[in-house]
Amino acid sequence: METIAAIATGNIISAIGIVRMSGKQALTVADNVFIAANNIRLSEAKNKQMLYGKIVDTSGTLVDLCLCMVSRSPNSYTGEDTVEFHCHGSPVVLIDILSILSSFGVRQAKAGEFTKRAFLNSRIDLLQAESVIDLIQSETIQSAKNAVGQLNGAISQKMSTIYDNLLEIMAHFHVVIDYPDEDIDEFQLQNYLTTIEDAKIRLNHLLDTYSRGKILKNGIPTAIVGRTNTGKSSLLNALLGYDRAIVTDIAGTTRDTIEEKIIVGNVLLRLIDTAGLRESKDTVEKLGHERTKAAIQNSELVIVVFDGSQELSVEDKNILHSIPKDTSLIAAVNKSDLLQKLAVTELDELNVNYCMISALTGDGLDVLNDKIIKLFPDFDNIPTGEIITNSRQAESITKAITSLTLAIEALNDKVTPDAVLTEIEAALIAVGEVTGKTIREDIVSKIFERFCVGK
Repeated sequence: METIAAIATGNIISAIGIVRMSGKQALTVADNVFIAANNIRLSEAKNKQMLYGKIVDTSGTLVDLCLCMVSRSPNSYTGEDTVEFHCHGSPVVLIDILSILSSFGVRQAKAGEFTKRAFLNSRIDLLQAESVIDLIQSETIQSAKNAVGQLNGAISQKMSTIYDNLLEIMAHFHVVIDYPDEDIDEFQLQNYLTTIEDAKIRLNHLLDTYSRGKILKNGIPTAIVGRTNTGKSSLLNALLGYDRAIVTDIAGTTRDTIEEKIIVGNVLLRLIDTAGLRESKDTVEKLGHERTKAAIQNSELVIVVFDGSQELSVEDKNILHSIPKDTSLIAAVNKSDLLQKLAVTELDELNVNYCMISALTGDGLDVLNDKIIKLFPDFDNIPTGEIITNSRQAESITKAITSLTLAIEALNDKVTPDAVLTEIEAALIAVGEVTGKTIREDIVSKIFERFCVGK
C-alpha cells in the first residue's frame, strides 16, 4: 500500500498539532525530514519512544521544533510502520509539513483511511472501527463510554463466540460429507439445537438494546409544543442558555420547527421548537402546524407549554389529547412570574405531569430538568459497550435472527440437514457482516467515508 499522511488534529489553532504518516516508506521519509537532538535516526529509534528534534524541508531549512514517535508494524494502530510528528499547533505549519512529506511521494490520506487500514490489517474488526467514529462524535459521557467499550471489544467478543459456534456446525457437517472414510464423529444436527437456540437468544438480547442505543447516540427527540405566545421559543432559549429562537409578542412568530441539542443530566435531548397551534388561514402558518403535528408524532418526549396567566383553554386540552399515549409528556406551566389564572387542579384531573416555570426569569427550570431525568432513568446505568447504536449492525443481527429462527423451525420439523444448514450458513454470513468477516468491499468503503481525514 502507498504511504499516506494527514493532519490528525483538525484545522484549528491549538497548542499541539499532530501529523500522522503510515506505510512502508514512513520510516525512510521520516529519516529525511526529522533530525533528532540526540542525532538518533528515527529508523533506529526505540519503538514508541518520543524523540525531540526538528523538522526540515528538502533544502534543510528548519520548519518546526517538535516531538516524534515511531510505531512499527505490526504493533501500530494501522498495523503498518507509523510515524507521528507532534508539532506546534499552527495549521499553516502542519500544512507545510504535509507538503514536505508529499515531496517524498507520500499521499494525502482519505477520510478514515488510517482506521480502514487498521481493519484491513486485522488490528480491529469492523464493529470496533465503527466505534471509533462513534467515540469521536459522542455528545454525552454515556455515549462515549459505550463507544470505548465497543472499541475494547465488548460486543466483538460476543459476536465472535456466536460466529465460531455456527462455524463449527458448518465445518463438522462438511468434514463428514467430504471425508466419509475418516474416523470422525457422525454428524447429528439435533445435537446442535441448543447451540443454535443459544445463538438466537444472544442475538435477540443485543438487538433489544438498539432502540435505547439510537437514543443514546442521537438524543431523545423532544417537541416543545403549545398555543401561540405561550413561551415555547422563550423556553427553548432558556434551556439552551442563549437566544436561538426569535421571541416577540406577535402571535405566530415561529413559523417553522427549530432544532437544537442540550444535555440534561445524562440525557441528550434533541429539542424541536414548533410553531404555535391555533386556527389560521395563513398558508405558511398552516404548513408550520403540519410540521408541528409531525414533530409530536415522531418525538419520544413532548413538553407542552401553557400560559399560566391564562385559563386552560379547549385548544390546550386538544393539544394534550393529540399526544400519543406511549409518548412521554411534561406540561410546563409558563409565566409563573405573572398573576396565575390557570388552575393546576385541571391538570391533576387530566393526570398530567406538570411543573411551574418562568422562561423569562429561569424559575422552575431545575424542576423541569429533574422531571426529564426521572423519565429516562436508564441513562444513569448503561452497560459499557453493550448497546447497539448502529443501524447497519442492527440490520445484520436481524437477518441472522431470522435465519436462525427458520433453522430451528426446520430442525423441529425434521427436514433434511441441507435445508437447515442453508439457514445456518445465512446466519453465519449475517453475523460475520457485523464484525466484517463477511462484509462486501463497497460497504466497507461506505462505512469509512463517515470518518474525518487523519483518523
